[in-house]
Amino acid sequence: MTELAADPRLVENADEATTLLSFLDYYRSVLIRKADGLNEAQARTTIGPSDMTILGLIRHMAEVEQSWFRRRLMDIECGFIYCDEASPTNDPDGDFHPPADATLVEALATLQAEIDYARAVTVGMPMDTQAKADPVWNRTPGWRPTLRWIVVHMIEEYARHCGHADLLREAVDGATGD
Repeated sequence: MTELAADPRLVENADEATTLLSFLDYYRSVLIRKADGLNEAQARTTIGPSDMTILGLIRHMAEVEQSWFRRRLMDIECGFIYCDEASPTNDPDGDFHPPADATLVEALATLQAEIDYARAVTVGMPMDTQAKADPVWNRTPGWRPTLRWIVVHMIEEYARHCGHADLLREAVDGATGD
């Protein structure tokens, strides 16, 4: 595997793992950049009837990273960070609905910690490695996705939420671009 690039266009002739992980890292960095320079009020800005915020998106992706890489891929028992009935707000969507004391700095640190963990456990891991966990919440019992599937799903998840963050950031201060 060659070194990951900040811009996936720079790895056009790379192997599959480098290509996929470079795209994932690229979208991770885009979402983090969407929060760069925002104050707490701006990070909580919504548009229209949606309650989605950049703070909520950052918290959500920390949950998603943890869910796929710690819980599913590595089969590590760990509680949810923000979103279950055991959370401080008793909200199954607590990642998207941050309480008043939640901060963007804390959410970004949590997301970065989950990204760092995911990077560490996947270094050199073959793309056809199957997830270790078959959790009870699995809608298809016995299905254990490969690392390839997880990474492609994570790219899709980030790409969708980066689009949401684009709209939110433009509403906050007019900033556009990736």
